Amino acid sequence: MLPAVVKLCCGISYPHLRSTAALQRTAVAVMGQEITHMQRWGQSPQRIRAHAGLNFKEPIPEDTEPALAQKDQQSYVQQGQQAMRKALRMLEDKDGWKVEIKESNGDVICSKVIPGARKVFRLEAVLEASVDELYDLLFARVEEMHKWNSSILHINVLNRVGRDTIITHEVSAERAGNLIGQRDFLSVRHSFKQKSSVYLGGAAIQLESFPPQAGFVRAEDGPTCIIIQALNGDKRKCHFTWLLNMDVKGWLPKSIVNQALPKEQLDFTRNLRRHLTASATQG
Repeated sequence: MLPAVVKLCCGISYPHLRSTAALQRTAVAVMGQEITHMQRWGQSPQRIRAHAGLNFKEPIPEDTEPALAQKDQQSYVQQGQQAMRKALRMLEDKDGWKVEIKESNGDVICSKVIPGARKVFRLEAVLEASVDELYDLLFARVEEMHKWNSSILHINVLNRVGRDTIITHEVSAERAGNLIGQRDFLSVRHSFKQKSSVYLGGAAIQLESFPPQAGFVRAEDGPTCIIIQALNGDKRKCHFTWLLNMDVKGWLPKSIVNQALPKEQLDFTRNLRRHLTASATQG
């Protein structure tokens, strides 16, 4: 989810991958296809951010936020809950997972192929933070994520449906070496607290009042989730599980996507750890 989240990937440099030079040549060709597609629709990379009067570097003014009817609010709560249930079932199914990456600090990323031949990725890590601190960073203050996560240009909360469900629009940052390129996401995110654990789930949604933005490839995430569990005997440490399930759309080969997404998970976790360390020092 989070995508928080979510979100948008850069170059790969792991030993088990093929040569970086070959990967870069493939990426250049693919990005050329995407740019050509934009130009066919009268867009250029320089014009993307200003499309339809929206400046993607600034929050959307309150008076432009779409209003949700009561039935829509209930529908989005149900969609968020359903996304979380589906994602948890994926995690509970222990069959088919294969180790992709093991880090020296204990972080592990596994993958499995789900129906439709798409890979999903599960990251397991231990973070030095409380459950409430991570909930605050990843859900309550999700709009501030761009301040510490360099892969995100911005996340705007379009609507809050009660305390536990939000509708967000996210744009990934344009970074050197980014093989997937910029994407935007329209998602419903749902949170659930149970004893010493927090569950954050989400999935892509459709809003008539917020159609795909010209010049961007709108990717779709979910069902996806993050599970934050306090470690027994240590309230300042959490077990962090992240199921990344994303359809990046566009014309990218699966090989590029499947190499880039776990790299993004590692980058996100590094950024999060740096932010936690800096906050602890300042505190």
